[in-house]
Amino acid sequence: MTANATGTPYGTIPPSSPQPQRRPISLPRLAQMREAGEKITMLTAYDATFAAVADAAGVECILVGDSLGMVCQGLHSTVGVTLADMAYHTASVTRGLHRAQGTAWVIADLPFGSYHESPEQALRSSCELMQAGAHMVKLEGGGWTAPTVEFLVQRGVPVCAHLGLTPQTVHALGGYRVQGKDDTAAQTLRRHALELESAGASMLVLEMVPAALSASLTDELKHCHTIGIGAGDGTAGQVLVLHDMLGVNLGKMAKFVHNFMADAGSVKGAMEAYVKAVKEGRFPDNALHAW
Repeated sequence: MTANATGTPYGTIPPSSPQPQRRPISLPRLAQMREAGEKITMLTAYDATFAAVADAAGVECILVGDSLGMVCQGLHSTVGVTLADMAYHTASVTRGLHRAQGTAWVIADLPFGSYHESPEQALRSSCELMQAGAHMVKLEGGGWTAPTVEFLVQRGVPVCAHLGLTPQTVHALGGYRVQGKDDTAAQTLRRHALELESAGASMLVLEMVPAALSASLTDELKHCHTIGIGAGDGTAGQVLVLHDMLGVNLGKMAKFVHNFMADAGSVKGAMEAYVKAVKEGRFPDNALHAW
């Protein structure tokens, strides 16, 4: 049997990929989608091949998440992930996209301890991730983070904020619990969200936040696109951890996860099914995946 001359081994990306089928994703493009009522799709990716496949499947935003500490490195939380780790994986993801002529918007997490000291420290850390290929950085928490967000945005660094369950502070939160359930917590979360929008954050991940609160915040935040994970169907977009939505899990899946691989014939097919379900409003289902 002769080898297929066009095949590539080891799951690599073909040296000559087809021309992109969509315009590059940018902040103005995401704003247009929001205005048109089109849901934004996001998945995590940590390497070149999965990033290229996600892009080919139609995912608009790729998050190089510090969740890599748990799914790739075997850590018990994201706290142990370093800035060097994030830069390495960000560079891997963006190389994959470049080779595949990908058009996805790449967001990289600022890891624990890389932005807490001062806005200047946050800028140095952001520069490292953007020089590795990220288009935007993400940081967790509200209140004290708003001045840091403003400092970064004024210096040309697009920022995605993150409220609700913030995994870097999971020990302080007492575990992986829904946030914003009572009136006081909901008011604090709303205040932080509005402060972050005023500071210039262009996107806001809402994790494990009650669906009604997430929908209300989405209506209030006109210039900051909410991305939900366990936050119901009323957000401007959705994100899932890649390994979760592919069912690569030996334990019990979180309530907000759906295994898209179960009915798909390929990884790309599972990602395409995720994109389609989010766009059509079928995922998440508030009765199954939200609080």
